[in-house]
Amino acid sequence: MRFGVFIPQGWRLDLAGVPAGKQWDLMRDLAQAADAGPFESIWLYDHFHTVPLPTDEPTYEAWSLVAAFAATTSRVRLGQMCTCMGYRNPAYLAKVAATIDVVSGGRVEMGIGAGWYEHEWRAYGYGFPGAGDRLGMLDEGVQVMRQLWTTGKATLDGKYYQVDGAIGRPLPAQEGGIPLWIAGGGERRTLRIAARYASYTNFDSTPAEFTRKSEILAAHCADVGTDFGSIVRSSNFNVIIGETEKDVADKLAWVRAHYEPLVPAEDAARYHDLFANGLTGTPEQIVEKLAGLGDLGMSYAIGYFVDAAYDPSSIEMFATKVIPELAD
Repeated sequence: MRFGVFIPQGWRLDLAGVPAGKQWDLMRDLAQAADAGPFESIWLYDHFHTVPLPTDEPTYEAWSLVAAFAATTSRVRLGQMCTCMGYRNPAYLAKVAATIDVVSGGRVEMGIGAGWYEHEWRAYGYGFPGAGDRLGMLDEGVQVMRQLWTTGKATLDGKYYQVDGAIGRPLPAQEGGIPLWIAGGGERRTLRIAARYASYTNFDSTPAEFTRKSEILAAHCADVGTDFGSIVRSSNFNVIIGETEKDVADKLAWVRAHYEPLVPAEDAARYHDLFANGLTGTPEQIVEKLAGLGDLGMSYAIGYFVDAAYDPSSIEMFATKVIPELAD
């Protein structure tokens, strides 16, 4: 199994209380700690406003941070889970990603999806197209990016995007272009787009849903002529890890206490429950859960640690007591 870790960037209110002048230092230090191993990749969210509701707490822009991490790390791969196609013209996005890939020495992963956070879509002036249109934008945008990364030029007269001889130089440092992660579990459209274009997918980690999405992806692959086995299936996890069950309970209590001053009580309770039902437990319990998903074909786990900015020991425990039991 392969492993990635999210770096806190404020979107999930995970920098609240950290002085503004210290936030970049903290993010950089966590990225460099992951760069030292054993994580294969670091990840960011592509959002502009906080969740579970918009607040004035900072949310750092994803691709600016990817560029910064490219220059301040040397080994770890750099991903976003996931970039919203509708927030940037795809030719421009392909140019940004290729530039950062060169700066990083070929370490960029392109997580891409249709987008869902209506409040920030409208607040930033993008409107909020229907789901079918957002998925159409995703399909056409991926075509533009693939052309630019493989041939250095792109032309597409699409319904959503029109490019005419766009030049994409420099090419990415990675031969064949930047790997595409198509995120989301939409069964009719998203997984079909993944079957056509993705090197990686990312969808629900509950065993029943993971199995269902895998079966649907396999059917789409058979239909479009893609080798299902060539697509890596990954999942994201909200991780609460403790040496003992009491430690786990104490960390869950901390989650509620962290959110209570920031959001309404019902949202704080919902976030507590979200983490309680996530990848939660002692190292041994977490290894057992991940191993079970590995048996179903999940081979890349990306962990989000809500306490990362305040207590890096959770990430360290996962790195020393979980990853060695499961890593390739």
